[in-house]
Amino acid sequence: MSIKKKIILIFSASFAIVAIFGLSAIYDFFEARRDIAFLKISDSIRSKTLQIRRHEKNFFLYGDFTEVEKIKRYFKDIDGLISRGKKISRNDLNLLKLDSRIKEYRSRFLEIVEIAGVTKEEVVALRAMSRKYEFFIPIMESTFLEHPEQIEMLVRKFYHAGDERNLLNHLGEINRKVKKLRGIGEEIIDISREIDRSARDRVEYVIKASGVGILVVFPFAFLAGFIALFFVTQNIVKRLNELMVTIEKTGEGFFSPLPFPSGKDEVSTLIRTYNNMAATLKERELQLIKKEEELIRHKKLAAIGTLASGVAHELNNPLNNIHLSAQILAREVKGRSEGIIIETVEDILSQTMRVKKIVGDLLEFAREKKPEKTRTNLPDLITRVYDQLSKVYPSGGVEFSLQSPPEVYLFIDPVQMERVFLNLFTNALDAMQNEGELVVVISEDDDVVRVDVSDTGPGIPEEALEKVFDPFFTTKDRGTGLGLSIVYNIINNHYGRIKITSTSEGTTFTIYLPRDI
Repeated sequence: MSIKKKIILIFSASFAIVAIFGLSAIYDFFEARRDIAFLKISDSIRSKTLQIRRHEKNFFLYGDFTEVEKIKRYFKDIDGLISRGKKISRNDLNLLKLDSRIKEYRSRFLEIVEIAGVTKEEVVALRAMSRKYEFFIPIMESTFLEHPEQIEMLVRKFYHAGDERNLLNHLGEINRKVKKLRGIGEEIIDISREIDRSARDRVEYVIKASGVGILVVFPFAFLAGFIALFFVTQNIVKRLNELMVTIEKTGEGFFSPLPFPSGKDEVSTLIRTYNNMAATLKERELQLIKKEEELIRHKKLAAIGTLASGVAHELNNPLNNIHLSAQILAREVKGRSEGIIIETVEDILSQTMRVKKIVGDLLEFAREKKPEKTRTNLPDLITRVYDQLSKVYPSGGVEFSLQSPPEVYLFIDPVQMERVFLNLFTNALDAMQNEGELVVVISEDDDVVRVDVSDTGPGIPEEALEKVFDPFFTTKDRGTGLGLSIVYNIINNHYGRIKITSTSEGTTFTIYLPRDI
């Protein structure tokens, strides 16, 4: 993630926390308004229910039927308040329960009022039954609702059984219904108080939550944003300092890469770019060192070639004279001299031939003749070289095999390429001491032909592998050390390359030759 995006994200996160709290505060504000409105309604409901109970007591205490109309008005007011409360809080269980109890209370109260009207008439009708207890009638008329049980006892005591049966039934029914009504009334008072308490608790919770948000959320949001921004900037500054120190070292030639970053911000991208640049510069420096070493090597080879060419020319004429004189001497002493003279003359001839070969290698190495390319079948050339070598080189214990397609045509100098395989085969036979396997494998690619020449000799020491193509370097007791240098130059002049791998189980020379050059 880019630095810009990180900073935007930090500020966005802080703003989001503040915004969420702000929206929450707005929501809490509206909730508080709703709860306050509901609190007013619940307070009004509680007040109205208390008024209903007060008028209910007056009605039952004095039998004043004018209280009934007042109670009905309160019922109507409470219905309106409950309807408004449901609009504010549809799922308030206490409000729904109160609504149910109010309806039940109203229904039972109206039943009592209806029975009370009939009962009052029945009480008045007792005057006609007996004038003796007429003075009880006003008392019973005013108290039968408050004390129905006592009135029932008076009726049973002073009046004949059967005449007042309906009155007694009504008084018993009033007694039962009033008790039930008063129980419901108490429950209504408790529910209205619970509604009022719940509304007050919600208002207090909203106020407390808003206070906590102001004292905690706002400071936390700003503190979290500041800390996050501090760590981001510290991380950026730290990595930039490391990069600056590393770049200064790069200017001094030390190409040390920084730990590969996992992020995707600008500093991480800059570090990755620097690491790639450092790797490229290091590779180019290695290439320059290699080129410089090759240039020095070529200069050395050129100097050695010039020296070798001059020495070879100077030695060639005396050698020819010595060789010619030795041949004449050999003919003269043949059959007329002792064996030691003949051996000495033959030794002069063989050593002269050896020196002439060395001179020839020097001339070949110094000359670096450009290849005269012709279209040549490589498998036939290799077979021909080994056949010629086997006639003059004792190789009876060596098993030779060529693994190749029957035709692999290349544009090469056949004479020079014969010299390449002659030197490689000779070295292999010397290494195996005429016992082992010599395997040549030819494989083709689209543009390159690969030739692997492998033997089963003891291998070349690891410390000598880098020097095998250097002129005059040899691990043999005899030889000039120019054979592999000549091979290297011939392959190089054919725009190919050669490499060597060696173990204790054998050595393999791998030659890559371009197909169409």
